[in-house]
Amino acid sequence: MLLRLTVLELKKIAARPRSYIGFIAIALIAGLIQFAMYADGENYIKFITQSVEQSFLFEGKIMNGNLICFIILQMLIIQVPLLVALVTGDMLSGEAAMGTLRFLLVRPVSRTTIILSKFLAGSIYTLLLLIWLGILALGVGLLAFGPGDLIVLKTDQLIILQDGDVLWRFMAALGMAFLALTLIGTLSLMLSAFSDNSIGPIISTMALIILFTIIGTLEVPLFDMIKPYLFTTHMSAWRSFFEDPLPWSQIRYSILFMLVHIVAFMSVLLYYYNRKDIQS
Repeated sequence: MLLRLTVLELKKIAARPRSYIGFIAIALIAGLIQFAMYADGENYIKFITQSVEQSFLFEGKIMNGNLICFIILQMLIIQVPLLVALVTGDMLSGEAAMGTLRFLLVRPVSRTTIILSKFLAGSIYTLLLLIWLGILALGVGLLAFGPGDLIVLKTDQLIILQDGDVLWRFMAALGMAFLALTLIGTLSLMLSAFSDNSIGPIISTMALIILFTIIGTLEVPLFDMIKPYLFTTHMSAWRSFFEDPLPWSQIRYSILFMLVHIVAFMSVLLYYYNRKDIQS
């Protein structure tokens, strides 16, 4: 029954026009970045490496598919959570607004099963979105610019990762991104249960992401105490896979932090939804 309901939820997602906004947006942004880098990428590379060119001599092809993929991930990972919330924030509140929720709940299926099917469908949609991003960012990037070593320039260090050591890092980073986006999907799904319209949960999720992101970027002593407890701080843990050596303790903590939040959001959702009065 859970599998059947999950397939039904996926069909509902596929029938909504807004579900394709994420795929279109990713394709447009990735395509624009790749076109810009293909047309004038050398000047961009010189700009970002000019601060270290006096200390290091670069040989070989710096601008390659791996670097293009890393740049696209840097620019898109922040926007993808908003695209996920656009779909998952509508899964419960949308049906309540249309009046189809009551018909769904009168079936001989537990409310927990209904929630789990929506959670799984939202997770599958998120996974497809990331696969699409990986194909466009890494696949097309390698085809257009070729392979090569990845140079990661940070504020205090320069990291050079060999071509053969990069692919698994991208896969791990996308896996970490999937966990982070699942957290966002669970949050918006939970908020969706408390609303009878689609706009509220979507806007609320986006507002929280933007607010926490702003707090995380401001260098204020008070905010420095709060940052470790914001889920947006750990959503950027995918970048840790491009450090050398890998900060495994930090990666494990971020994974645990996000898993705990997913379980907490699901617990609140199930507790509330199983007691919700569908007649009101």
